[in-house]
Amino acid sequence: MTLSRVLRASALAVLLLGWSNPPALAQRPRNTEALAAEVRDRYDKREELIPMRDGVKLFTAIYTPKDTRRTYPFLMQRTPYSVWPYGEEAFPPGLGPSARFQEEGFIFVYQDVRGRMMSEGDFVNMRPQKAVSGDRVDEATDTYDTIEWLLKHVKGNNGRVGQWGISYPGFYTAVGMLSGHPALKAVSPQAPIVDWFQGDDFHRNGALWLPHAFNFMVTFGKPRSGPGKAWPPRFDHGTSDGYEWFLRLQTTAATRQFTKDVAFWNEMLDHPAYDAFWQARNLRPHLRDVKPAVLTVGGWFDAENLYGALQVFQTVARQSAGSDNRLVMGPWFHGGWERSKGDRLGPVQFGANTADWFQAEVLFPFFMHHLKDAKDPLPAKATVFETGANRWHRLAAWPPKEAKEARLYFQPDGGLAFTPPPAEGGADAFPSDPAKPVPFIEQVAIGMVKEYMTADQRFAGRRPDVLVYQTEALKEDLTFAGPLRPELFVTTTGTDADWVVKLIDVYPDNFKNPDFKEGGSPWDRTPNPMGGYQQLVRGEVMRGKFRDSLERPTPFTPGQPTRVAWSMNDIFHTFKKGHRVMVQIQSTWFPLMDRNPQVFMDINQAKPEDYRKATHAVLHDAARPSSLGVGLWAGK
Repeated sequence: MTLSRVLRASALAVLLLGWSNPPALAQRPRNTEALAAEVRDRYDKREELIPMRDGVKLFTAIYTPKDTRRTYPFLMQRTPYSVWPYGEEAFPPGLGPSARFQEEGFIFVYQDVRGRMMSEGDFVNMRPQKAVSGDRVDEATDTYDTIEWLLKHVKGNNGRVGQWGISYPGFYTAVGMLSGHPALKAVSPQAPIVDWFQGDDFHRNGALWLPHAFNFMVTFGKPRSGPGKAWPPRFDHGTSDGYEWFLRLQTTAATRQFTKDVAFWNEMLDHPAYDAFWQARNLRPHLRDVKPAVLTVGGWFDAENLYGALQVFQTVARQSAGSDNRLVMGPWFHGGWERSKGDRLGPVQFGANTADWFQAEVLFPFFMHHLKDAKDPLPAKATVFETGANRWHRLAAWPPKEAKEARLYFQPDGGLAFTPPPAEGGADAFPSDPAKPVPFIEQVAIGMVKEYMTADQRFAGRRPDVLVYQTEALKEDLTFAGPLRPELFVTTTGTDADWVVKLIDVYPDNFKNPDFKEGGSPWDRTPNPMGGYQQLVRGEVMRGKFRDSLERPTPFTPGQPTRVAWSMNDIFHTFKKGHRVMVQIQSTWFPLMDRNPQVFMDINQAKPEDYRKATHAVLHDAARPSSLGVGLWAGK
């Protein structure tokens, strides 16, 4: 990744987290000005207030190549995070998703969405879709009106438009493909937000992703008095220990003391089930009759919007079958394909600069093909990275059609096997105390640490409130491809409970890091850092009261065996010969998700005295064989 990419990526990382105001990024490397000068030498900049059909004007920065001997397509990003730097004499250190785009030549367009930063109007989080025509406005109509204006008012364009964005800009990209404008030829929604209650960012099957949601909204959600260039100051927790800080609050409702002027946070807490408020913000029903070519991008270890990436691809495939619809999934954290090498996450290594490969071999050729008539670079439907084996595949479908459904059954004495448990089976009980919840990572952090997605789970498995099941050492490689499907038969002494399922790759005790280097990261300085490592491959939760419906929660009957089943996000992972497959089950995961009082109620209204200890159990006998469904893949 070039330095210019790192700088723009670093700014984006800060903006995505809502932690700072972009002009405050003062401590940039000394040659930032030189990089910005390179952009200035090759591009002219203009800033416009583009009128929408209802009269609201959106602030837009337009960078056009100085070389006017040929025409250029537009490459557009619409964002709620700022089109920094502001001012027609101020240039960023890079344009586009990678240096290749800047060097090739495009007309780059960055726009503050309605109600954010320098644009007029009112901002609505994940603004519900209303119309693509007429006098009603939504993000699709704003996209259409922007494109129409650009075509008429920017000289030297070739009549084609591409759009891309990561995270919230990924949402605007996914919405943009619904605009219906014939000039929009190609879109790349990357880690797009699709549904903030079921699986993206702020909730997972109804459980609140507490530090991520709060830390973001307590800054991003602050009201503004009018258009402006500055962000509100970052919220000061007064500590770096998020576990302790959120535990001291005692309840989720206690966060309201900090959010009196943060409307969306309070609306979130006022809507604890999947009601009309959340359903209106579900993008999937609208993903129909998609005209532009679509390249959806996601990361297997994206802690924020893995769900959105998979859902956009799968929903377009299902509801707009005639669309040119492609998927890329790499071994990346959130946005790691643009702001990292994509060669590792924590001590887990992926064997190559996967980000640069993606940028050079997939994303750049995709836009070149659709916007500049270059050769089609993507003969495959899905370009996916197989973690564990560390290799790319180009597949005709995702999940691969060759994957065969199988189930890993929990066995007595902590065993895990593809055969059902014995008839007499048994049950494994464990305590759950909201006052002493299981940490989500073995380090001090104020927010959602991205490395938790591959973090060592030994610290958790040694606790009495975590169940552990594992296979014997594998005699040959074992590859899982597609979604994971837990089916648990459980009991609880309470009337509600959360059920966290974690799939883990257990490394041999004598495993040696093949890329060991002296110095470098803390993991590199340890001679055998990965021996016995328990790598999280996928972990997700089902809030028990939503087991049958996210709209209509139901309590548990204490002591009564109950089925809890759901579908977890996809994986594409190989457990190598000599490794073990492990599943951990727990009921708290703090402060990653909010604590469940273990009493059936509106958790967002709970008082300290509502939180109670409970005993949960997982059953595994012939009649109630708790298991994890996987897709077995034997491809090469």
